[in-house]
Amino acid sequence: MEPAGARDRSGRPEVANRNARDTDTNATERHPKGMTSTQPRREPLGHDPHPHNSGSLDHVIGVDLGGTKIRAGIATVAGELLAEKRTDTSSDGSDVSGQIYSLALELCDTIGITLDRVAATGVGGAGVPDTTGTTFDLAPNLTALSAIPFTERLSALLGHPVVIENDVNVSAVGELIAGLGRGHSDFVFISVGTGIGMGIIANGSLVRGAKGAAGEIGFLPFGADPLESANHVRGPLEEVTAGDAVSSRFLVSEGSVLSPEEIFARAATGDQRAVDAVDEEARWLAAGIVAVNAVLAPELIVLGGGIGTRADLLPRITSWLNRFGQPDLTIRVSELGHLAPVIGAVTIATEAAAAAQKGTSR
Repeated sequence: MEPAGARDRSGRPEVANRNARDTDTNATERHPKGMTSTQPRREPLGHDPHPHNSGSLDHVIGVDLGGTKIRAGIATVAGELLAEKRTDTSSDGSDVSGQIYSLALELCDTIGITLDRVAATGVGGAGVPDTTGTTFDLAPNLTALSAIPFTERLSALLGHPVVIENDVNVSAVGELIAGLGRGHSDFVFISVGTGIGMGIIANGSLVRGAKGAAGEIGFLPFGADPLESANHVRGPLEEVTAGDAVSSRFLVSEGSVLSPEEIFARAATGDQRAVDAVDEEARWLAAGIVAVNAVLAPELIVLGGGIGTRADLLPRITSWLNRFGQPDLTIRVSELGHLAPVIGAVTIATEAAAAAQKGTSR
């Protein structure tokens, strides 16, 4: 897979120094090099999202569709990332098409173009693309998507092609293009947050598997009871490593409901119950990494996601790997953070745009 997009001196895709023209009253989150992230606003009634084409198809949009948040970025077809925005995901995914459409309009407005200048949109979602490429299967946090032709609906709203991929897979592509995966032909990206998943890069290319579900390590048969049918929805390993599992452990020992972020903060102060909850998380993540290494033996393991990127978790994982007899694995925390899936989604959108121009499928 050839890296797409312009590069700065570090080799990363360039991020233009633009400030969003934002009239939203919500707080604005600042990002590197002037990028801003805001809540989307709806266009007024009567707004035409597809006006007469005022220019060439020279932009693409990349979307990270998660169980709790949607992040979207707009880039040139050369890979220059211009702006990024985010919003909270609707409860079951029933309104994500409308949410992505709203974000797309916001992004276009931010950089001063119209939606008809966008050639394609790539979406990395928390699930596995079905065999037709129209929606996501195995998406426990986006259950409504299984019943709708997601890509067709979104494409009708946006007026251009939409291509989908597993969110962790696009994160792996993002790392390959612009992150720690540069210079490595064989590595894995493990995301830990609302759930757990893995993207596999082998011989420089993304590995999807026969049914597109390669890397669904949440279904490894350890952690929770693998014979209990209730653990077959998310998978036994995901049952003990997802963010709500960290909260549940602390709830059992303390009787208080806290977010994973709050539990990690307490662990940093030495709260023993919080330390135990975090250490149990590290134990099961280390067990999953040992299993992955036994099968794939990657050069590098990159950790991402809201929990996986916590620097204070890595030493605990390393400690457990030593106890499991695997002290020499190379594990690093993603430096791209939430930009990894956005960059990866921009990349697959660029590929889709090029394929559409040539009249071929991606």
